[in-house]
Amino acid sequence: MPKQVDYGSRRRRIAEAVCLLADEQGPEGVSMRDVAARAQVSLGAVQRCFRTKEEMLLFAVEHVGERVTERVRARIAAGPAQSAATALGHATDEVALLREEHRAEARIWLAFVAQAAVGASLAEPLRNSYAALQDLFVRLITEAAASDSGGRTADAFSDGPDAVREARTLLALTDGLTGHVLIGHLTAKEAEGVLHAHLAGLWARLGVTGPEAEG
Repeated sequence: MPKQVDYGSRRRRIAEAVCLLADEQGPEGVSMRDVAARAQVSLGAVQRCFRTKEEMLLFAVEHVGERVTERVRARIAAGPAQSAATALGHATDEVALLREEHRAEARIWLAFVAQAAVGASLAEPLRNSYAALQDLFVRLITEAAASDSGGRTADAFSDGPDAVREARTLLALTDGLTGHVLIGHLTAKEAEGVLHAHLAGLWARLGVTGPEAEG
């Protein structure tokens, strides 16, 4: 019998090889032949999974975005009894990619962002990833505001622009902190301090009890 090929697994393996090469030389320097060598598969195997280099890069961008999003969801699911304010803190910590073990992933993500600025095809999967994270932030901010007896109701908050504006600000902040840590302008600890101070200010503006005040 012919050997059954798990193309989903192979595509993810190839995406990981793309990420490693993109980290070393930027997305523009990645070739299908080099990816095949790094993934330890034949060039034909890569070409059977992806017709073009562009298609391969698009999948790799989506792969990184999904990996970050899934890690955020797992962090939230790990503490089902936590408040929405605490969950948002965990989510922003993951999205900012400040920990040492996520430093390579941060470099890869920003390399794709830089390439997308001059290559429109990569922009769409990046926009999709940002949109998914923004929606999550909006939901958690709205739930946090609704759960506090002194805050606004969920309906009143979600109908206005506040939750969306705050989510956009928070997403832009996490992205900016990623870059500042990578170039050494801030340490990871300093960046965490900026992020947590912003969240404390957010809860104060919304009249929400922050995680540090929870029992």
